[in-house]
Amino acid sequence: MSLPSMLLRPLAAGVLLVVAGCGVSSSPESAAVPPPAQLPSKPVAQPERVMADHSLAKRSALAAPTASFAPMPAGESYPQDYRAEPREQYETLADNPIHSVAETPVSTFSADVDTGAYANVRRLLNQGRLPPEGAVRLEEMVNYFPYDYALPNDGSPFGVTTELAASPWNPHTRLLRIGIKASDRAVAELAPANLVFLVDVSGSMDRREGLPLVKSTLKLLVDQLREQDRVSLVVYAGESRVVLEPTSGREKAKIRSAIEQLTAGGSTAGASGIELAYQMARQAFIPKGINRILLATDGDFNVGVSDFDSLKQMAVDKRKTGISLTTLGFGVDNYNEHLMEQLADAGDGNYAYIDNLREARKVLVDQLGSTLAVVAKNVKLQVEFNPAQVSEYRLLGYENRALKREDFSNDKVDAGEIGAGHTVTALYEVVPAGEKGWLEPLRYGKSEPAISGKNGELAMLRVRYQKPEGGKSLLIERPIASQVAPASEDLRFAAAVAAFSQQLKDGRYTGDFSLKDTEALARGARGDDRFGLRNEFVQLVELAQSLRTATASNTMPTERRIE
Repeated sequence: MSLPSMLLRPLAAGVLLVVAGCGVSSSPESAAVPPPAQLPSKPVAQPERVMADHSLAKRSALAAPTASFAPMPAGESYPQDYRAEPREQYETLADNPIHSVAETPVSTFSADVDTGAYANVRRLLNQGRLPPEGAVRLEEMVNYFPYDYALPNDGSPFGVTTELAASPWNPHTRLLRIGIKASDRAVAELAPANLVFLVDVSGSMDRREGLPLVKSTLKLLVDQLREQDRVSLVVYAGESRVVLEPTSGREKAKIRSAIEQLTAGGSTAGASGIELAYQMARQAFIPKGINRILLATDGDFNVGVSDFDSLKQMAVDKRKTGISLTTLGFGVDNYNEHLMEQLADAGDGNYAYIDNLREARKVLVDQLGSTLAVVAKNVKLQVEFNPAQVSEYRLLGYENRALKREDFSNDKVDAGEIGAGHTVTALYEVVPAGEKGWLEPLRYGKSEPAISGKNGELAMLRVRYQKPEGGKSLLIERPIASQVAPASEDLRFAAAVAAFSQQLKDGRYTGDFSLKDTEALARGARGDDRFGLRNEFVQLVELAQSLRTATASNTMPTERRIE
């Protein structure tokens, strides 16, 4: 995949789309790049962190275009900080803390298959902006990429893989990788789908990255429909309305015509649109089928219910009816990423960010089964570390997926869903017993860990899940061996993505491991790279290096082409 030139042209983003139970195909977009916007004459101070605005109040109905960074005239310079405009809303969470195994031997968290953070970070870098810390969720960056995990062979919905190797950024620690791979399903094997396309047609979508990209994406999705599928189309701006009643997937021309007539303008009554979409989903509900709303929006609601907690609670209440909500983010300048990610979580769906048609194809065509068909719900992971082998540990990412230890066996506590073919990767950095750790030793603590008959085990992994139809949760247990081996290609690449994610934030745990080191690690672990995703990642790391250098010198690099 060829990236835009380093003088970063905005990719298509800023579209709103809600779909239930279907997939889309796509091809790379090649829209013309508009002239660069006028930059301010003085450097504008940008906050190092962009915090979420829980009021969701809209700043203006029509967002200003994002600046496209082009060479500056002689004698002028760029602002010192190229981070995202503060009108984009993110939730910044502190990194997971370091735990002493002697004090807290058990780590518990919810599975997460979202990938939106990676595509959004890619969009920001391609626009010449270093992402705000809140935009970087390490687990979504790592989970964006496919890995070669074992498929289930014991009748369970997913296989489990573990691996332990040296950490590339700390000679005193090890990286533990936990991988889950769900069994896949071909589109033809999916249950009948009741899909609701919910499209934001408000004024902020009246841009190339908005409604035009949504329409192109939906048309690709229509190509994947089968006769047994039903599709409804709901739109919202100042008010919501039904554009297409539930229609069989065989009537593709009719569905495409309804999509083509959409135009943008007005304010954004997102909550009423979601309500109407749930009504349409209930009207065409398919028992034992896929009943899903796909919401495509920038999340910038400003009419009706707009406070964050009320919108989340609406999704929580509606998921009890058997209808899930997936969010597809399209947006620049005014994008509310915090709402999009949390709304999908509350609605038992997944979150993806669509910055171009290639990403639309990945999410809604190549990974259609994963996006729509759930093979396990309320999936929770728990790791109990052996104090004879591990003295300290930290979980990389999953900060907003943390669970209490007692939540693991409580089926009333909601957790993540895993779709057909989905992979979930979790990384722990651990300090072997006897090695120098992050924490100062306790004066009155135990000097030596207790010896047991399980000293060959690093930890015990437990995975708890429910079948899609519900019922009592089931438990998978796997001991993790303490033997360290050379890192596999997949682990080296996942480690590079994890390092990059930390370096885009404060890099407090990666020490002297530089972006150049990350690039070299990823470049040596690209493997077959059938879809070019790993090579694209290497290019993004190079791009981040250039932007960091430019930030330090207060100048932008000269234009060069990234092939």
